[in-house]
Amino acid sequence: MTVWPHGWIRPDWPVPTQVQACVTTREGGVSQAPFDTFNLGDHVEDTGAAVKENRRRLQVTLDCQPAWLSQVHCISVVEANPNAVSLADASWSDEYGVACAVLTADCLPVLFCNRAGTRIAAAHAGWRGLAGGVLEATLDCFAVAADEVLVWLGPAIGPEVFEVGPEVLEAFVSSHAEAVAAFRPSLNPGRYLADLYLLARIRLAARGVTAIYGGGFCTYSDPRFYSYRRNARTGRLASLVWLKK
Repeated sequence: MTVWPHGWIRPDWPVPTQVQACVTTREGGVSQAPFDTFNLGDHVEDTGAAVKENRRRLQVTLDCQPAWLSQVHCISVVEANPNAVSLADASWSDEYGVACAVLTADCLPVLFCNRAGTRIAAAHAGWRGLAGGVLEATLDCFAVAADEVLVWLGPAIGPEVFEVGPEVLEAFVSSHAEAVAAFRPSLNPGRYLADLYLLARIRLAARGVTAIYGGGFCTYSDPRFYSYRRNARTGRLASLVWLKK
């Protein structure tokens, strides 16, 4: 079993041995406050030199080439390319050593692989992307039945603190009536507490995915993670999945 340094997380899901995955924490880098220390986002006002060094350390530690994305809360999915930054919120790969990577600080990172261990993918799912269908679009990149795909839900803001307005509830319930179970009234009138993990599970199950793992984190309450809602000026975590020979 691979043990990552600095408390980085090794996803617990029953994948073939060639499928590797990791979620970084705030530890292990050179960024100064408020990005301390392992910020991997190059769009959050951290210094370019610090982000470059942190990304270098990540690549050396994991022994893979991350394919970074320019994430815009859309549902576009691209083939992972370490030599280009694509405008998309998900990527897939069947090439050894290329890591599908997404950056988050409360949004939901979702990792995918097929049971054969020949194709992997990663998606960034904020509530807009999740409601828009970014997980379904990522599933479409696998040329197998949905029950042949394994999914792991990474660290996101938890259901006890993710407060949203009625437009968010409507966005999900309008297409999946059962999604109402993922919302409960907040103490603030007209507001709701939303469960991103349950919303993702409902949408994946509706497409026939039966192997869903992970969940149970809360980036807002857990100091290991960056959280935009906790500290608006903050860094970004990386969730990565890749194939290793």
